Amino acid sequence: MTINYGVLLGFVPSNDSEVLLQSGQFKGVIRFSVDELQKPIDNPESINWESYARGAVYALQNSGYDIRKGIIGYISGAKGLDSSGLSSSAAVGIAYLLALENVNDLVVSPVDNIQLDKSIENKYLGLENGILDPSAILLSRYGYLTFMDCKTTSPSYVYFSEPSKSQPTQGQLPFKILLAFSGLQYNLPKKRGYNTRVFECKEAARALLCASGCEDVPNILRNVDPAVYEAQKYILEENLSRRAEHYFSEMNRVLKGREAWSRGNLQEFGQLIYASGRSSILNYECGSKEMIQLYEILLKAPGVLGARFSGAGFRGCCLGIVESDRAEEAAAYVRAECEKALPELICKIPADRRVLVCEPGDSARVILPDHHHRC
Repeated sequence: MTINYGVLLGFVPSNDSEVLLQSGQFKGVIRFSVDELQKPIDNPESINWESYARGAVYALQNSGYDIRKGIIGYISGAKGLDSSGLSSSAAVGIAYLLALENVNDLVVSPVDNIQLDKSIENKYLGLENGILDPSAILLSRYGYLTFMDCKTTSPSYVYFSEPSKSQPTQGQLPFKILLAFSGLQYNLPKKRGYNTRVFECKEAARALLCASGCEDVPNILRNVDPAVYEAQKYILEENLSRRAEHYFSEMNRVLKGREAWSRGNLQEFGQLIYASGRSSILNYECGSKEMIQLYEILLKAPGVLGARFSGAGFRGCCLGIVESDRAEEAAAYVRAECEKALPELICKIPADRRVLVCEPGDSARVILPDHHHRC
């Protein structure tokens, strides 16, 4: 699901092909033309805030879309979410895609925009990210979990508790989302951990598929039947065994979580989030020492039913699902404990941004101006 904080891009069409951008978080001005042929970045260390705007142009160009107009815009992450690890790179990429599509009168479906954002991440930036982040951003509905089958790219929705015939309104849900920020803000490519995990999963898939006589099938764990995994997992070396265990156990947790959510069972859902976070640390071996400390603090907070990293856990924040009536108490506890456990990192974050209490949100969209009130 999304949250009610996000990345905002205010834009107008430029008079020509020029893109002119400023940021609320980063210095300088971006200036280039959509007529320029964008080439993939060959050094991940050089990724910066300009890369996502150029990546959006690259994705549209390489997918055959006719883009002739640029944009003049100002982008800012609410509460500093631009560097939080909250799918922020996908949010920025999608913001630029939607803006460029809007000024060029392009009609692009959410499913196609998911693939365009994947093109930004995979082909332009060289990151092995999947479709989870852009799917959540583009497909979410308030009050629902978005269930995304990555094999078919078809979404379905699960409403909390009994299915409702009417669209839920703000404030109806008995939980909130607690976000605790670590202060770690180095870029994912510098750690290189995520790409390594993806490679290890492919190696585990290759071994399991070969053992089952399916050498010609692409080496992706989703192509391995769970029964084959259970029968053949003993062949995997220890490192690959842990990666595969995280994948298959996470798949089971997602299915169980969907059922728990549909029954309105927050306790069970929270335990599954807790187990997911624990498996990320033990089996997927994600997260830095500081992020693991933050995760442990969240688990002890009053009213928190479950917690995990947001993303791979090398930087950014941890999230928890918390009972609505204890959310502020939990936030105060986490702030105090983080100041004691991570003083050098926490001091880098403004006091009002260290822990946020959020509501579920809605999908990304272009908000058109009210012409009756335009100056």
